[in-house]
Amino acid sequence: MDKFVEAMQMMAKMTDEEKMKAIDMNKSLCICRACPSYNDCAKENGELLYCSLGSSPTCITEATVCICTGCPVTSKMGLKNLYFCTKGSEKEQRGM
Repeated sequence: MDKFVEAMQMMAKMTDEEKMKAIDMNKSLCICRACPSYNDCAKENGELLYCSLGSSPTCITEATVCICTGCPVTSKMGLKNLYFCTKGSEKEQRGM
């Protein structure tokens, strides 16, 4: 079983409080703020962790560059996709 599927199964067993702690931990590792596609609107709205929380609702409409492969969350969670800010979370991109 792949690392991401295992992580999703673990998350499914967590309480809401545990899930929020896991999200906060991943936000602390997140490098979205350093991405050239990350803009002032995303910053003002506190958008982060697109790989888990989904694409930018209104701020990032076109990704010019993707640095997701260098993110610690990518290796930690076994992510295989890119451009989460515009294409949606790993789960969405996998059709799960």
